[in-house]
Order: sequence, then structure tokens, then C-alpha cells
Amino acid sequence: MVSIKDVARMAGVSDKTVSRVVNKEPNVHADTLQRVEAAIASLGYVPNMAARLIRSNRSRTFGIITDFISTTPYSGDIVRGIQDWANANGRTVFLANTNGNLERERETWRTFQSHRIEGVLYVTMYHRVIDPEPDEVDIPTILVNCRPGSKKPYVSIEPDDLQGSRDLTRHLLERGHRRIGYIRLNPRLLGAELRYEAFRGTIREAGLSENDIDVRLGMDGVIGEENNYVFAAAREILIQPDRPTAIMCGNDEMALQVYIAALGLGLSIPNDVSIVGFDDFRTVSHAVKPELTTAALPYYDLGYCGADLLERLLEGEDLEPKHVMLPCRLVERGSVGAVLKCSGLIESKGHHT
Repeated sequence: MVSIKDVARMAGVSDKTVSRVVNKEPNVHADTLQRVEAAIASLGYVPNMAARLIRSNRSRTFGIITDFISTTPYSGDIVRGIQDWANANGRTVFLANTNGNLERERETWRTFQSHRIEGVLYVTMYHRVIDPEPDEVDIPTILVNCRPGSKKPYVSIEPDDLQGSRDLTRHLLERGHRRIGYIRLNPRLLGAELRYEAFRGTIREAGLSENDIDVRLGMDGVIGEENNYVFAAAREILIQPDRPTAIMCGNDEMALQVYIAALGLGLSIPNDVSIVGFDDFRTVSHAVKPELTTAALPYYDLGYCGADLLERLLEGEDLEPKHVMLPCRLVERGSVGAVLKCSGLIESKGHHT
């Protein structure tokens, strides 16, 4: 078995220098770094992690606990962001997917503690309030894509659903839309309520009344087993003589059903009706034609910045703010047209970017 002494001998340096290179410590001369890395590659040296843990009492590992993240489109980018940060900063990542099973989650916490995992990123598949970690386990933790209830004052990093929905609503208003439909996501979802709250607030700020909007419930019920009313709600909105000139959807998958309803009625998008979604699920937003205007959930950045926050927490930094909000970027595509007032009539004009 190749030892650290073998690497040091080949590279012509001390054992300590090899250790510094392996641990990615700073202030190693570039030429020395190159010789040590070449010796490691040539000899096939693999550091003894157990020995390093005993010596330093630090595992250099982060744990990730997820629920159903793999079932949510593109939410796996959160894990990819964490892994990319870890690779760039000399951290190892252990991933545990609990599938929402509380006993499995408790066992994961105990396993992480027994293996001296230094910090945990607790990741949820959808934006929600959560109280993780059993009382008997105490590991520094950052919540990702979720926020804490009342149990502990965790630091969280979350998508700014309020900002994303405000930007989408303003986008429609700036293009002249004054009669707007809104199809709501399941009210049990935190993100759904934040998006709807932002829509209503932005509409009021623009001086529109309740008569100017047409709100329909698109989904309800147990999360993951929802009742889906989107297609029927879209048809009800679109068959009205004074139908809205735009429909805002709780997410992109709902927008797809609105597209189908509109096209089934012989309507043109965006000439007859403009449509916007939320999330930027690219299998939907790029597949529909014209492509869908939406707000992009910052999944990758949630993971990458969440890992950085955890590192800062471990270094003893007093993190402020306690709830970090990442913007949901407005993505303008071809599904929104401008509304022009012509001789007292409302006329839509396609807008493409």
C-alpha cells in the first residue's frame, strides 16, 4: 500500500508538505504542488481518511439529506451545485435520500453524527416550512429550499417566490395587460401562496380591481396526490366573451395545460392570449411554441451558495441575514404579447425576443 512517505520521497519534499497538498491547504509553491500531484498520480496514492480523521478530528465531509428531490424536475441541480462547491473546496459529500420517511431520516442523522459529518445541508424538493433533526443530534445545518418552523433558529437559503411573481406580473402590466387570469397552485405549498400573494399585491399597486382579474384554483389536496383542475379552469377562463388578455400560471406544468386549452379553442398564443408560467422547467418552457415566458428557480445556486453558507457557519461566522433569498430570474420568451388600444378596442400584438 502506497504511503505518504512514498509520495514525499518521489516528490523530494517532506511528509508535511504532501499532507498540505492532500488537504488543499494554501501557501504551497506552484512547482512543489505540481511535483506532489504528479507523484500522487504516478503512485496511485489514496489518502487514509480514517487516519486523517483521528489526527485532525475533522472529517472534511458535508452530509446532504433530501426527501423526494429526485422526482422534481431539475431540483437535482441543487445537489449538483453542492457537489461542485465541495469539489472546488476540498470537501467530500455524502448524500442520503429519505423518500420522506421520518424513521429513515432519524437514522440518517444518527449515522451522520457517528461518522463525524461536520455539517448538513437539509434539502427539500419543494419550498416549504420544515423542522428537521431530532433533538438528540446536534450538527451544524443549513436549510436549502425550505425555511424553519419554530423548533430551532436555522439559517436557510430559499428561492424568492415573491420577487419572481412580482416581476412576472409587472411584465404583463408593462405590456398593457389590464385583464389577467390567474390559475393557482395547491394552496398547501408555501411557494404557491407566496406567488399568489405577490400577484395580488402587484395588481393592487397597479390600480386594478377585483373585476380586472379572474382567479381559479388549479390544484388542491395532499401534496403529490393533488386533484388537478387546470385544464377545466383554463377553458372556463378562455370561453368568456370578455376573456383575460393574459393568464398567469402557478408553474410551467400548469401553463402547458393552458396552452392545450387555448389551442383547442382555436386561439393563438400570444395574439389572442398571453401565457406565463413559473419555475423554468425546460422540458416544458422550451418545448411549447412559442416558448414560455417564466421565472427560473435558482436550483443550482441554492446548492452552491448553501454549501458556502455552511462552510462559513462552521468557521464560526455569525450569518446574517438568517434567511437568504435568491432571485427567481424573469425569462422573457415568445408567449407574451403587447396589448394595444385601438379605436376603443383591445388588440393583442405578438411579442417575441
